[in-house]
Amino acid sequence: MDQVTTIGLDIAKHVFQVHGADAAGHVLFRKRIGRPRLIAFLATQPPCIVAMEACAGAHHWAREIAKLGHEVRLIPPAYVRPFVKRQKNDAADAEAICEAAQRPSMRFVPVKSEEQQANGIVFRARDLLVRQRTQCVNALRGHLFEYGYIFPQGINHVADLVTVVEDRQSCLPESMRSILQLLVDTFTALEAQITALDTEINRRSKADPMARRLMTIPGVGPIVSTAITALVPAAQGFRAGRDFAAWLGLTPVQKSTGGKQKLGAVSKRGERTIRRLLIIGASAVVRHARRGRVPEGSWLAQMLARKPKMLVIVALANKIARIVWALLVKGGVYRAPVSAA
Repeated sequence: MDQVTTIGLDIAKHVFQVHGADAAGHVLFRKRIGRPRLIAFLATQPPCIVAMEACAGAHHWAREIAKLGHEVRLIPPAYVRPFVKRQKNDAADAEAICEAAQRPSMRFVPVKSEEQQANGIVFRARDLLVRQRTQCVNALRGHLFEYGYIFPQGINHVADLVTVVEDRQSCLPESMRSILQLLVDTFTALEAQITALDTEINRRSKADPMARRLMTIPGVGPIVSTAITALVPAAQGFRAGRDFAAWLGLTPVQKSTGGKQKLGAVSKRGERTIRRLLIIGASAVVRHARRGRVPEGSWLAQMLARKPKMLVIVALANKIARIVWALLVKGGVYRAPVSAA
């Protein structure tokens, strides 16, 4: 009897689809298994490759299945989609995952540890609170616009919004004022929660030696460095700094054919949290450089002299990402290049 070498597993909340194949790709079994019976079934299988899509819950199941002696491989869902034949269902997905895992050129996602996933929650929570704060401010500004009060966008003008709401001499009706006060109180509570998370992030950045080394890079502060240490998988899994930048979505999209190279905008694929933070850090460096605080003849000065501002920011974020990869892999701290005499 042929022995199973690869198992494609389509995970869900309650029912899982399992597709087993031998080394030649021949189908050995197709099973629909409930959640309580999955581990027991996989424990009866010989050590083999168990492949899943890198989706919600995949890292948890990867850790549990690895304890059984199997080699777990997580595949980005976009790389599995081309292997789905015609109709999409759980059985077809499991078969596609199994087939994709057997491809020698397939790329896989490193399995995260429980601690690494836990460290990433602080940034997910902070992003959620920041979005809610933005929604609250936009709602306040929109409601006040209905009564003739116009304010510019931005978090820096929130104090003016609050002043109008709390000013009893303003022309706001009392029935309206009480509702807007609820939004002001919500904003105040969100500000306190975001400040608490920022304090926690600063504490972690000071306690982590890797984060402290990353903060020697211009444009990388406590939030960026802690996010990198929490959300980036093993840096050794990337062949070069450019691969790391591509994983962050900071490299151009290629639309080349017939030997003609055509590059578009950045792909914006991969880890969007770190990409956004790197672009914010790069924008701070560019803003500092545009004030004349950059050595003449440097790479940044030359880019600012001949390229649009936003293009320079994205290019600098790409450069910072490659420097981050170098420090993660090779160690050390960042040393600014010395200008030639």
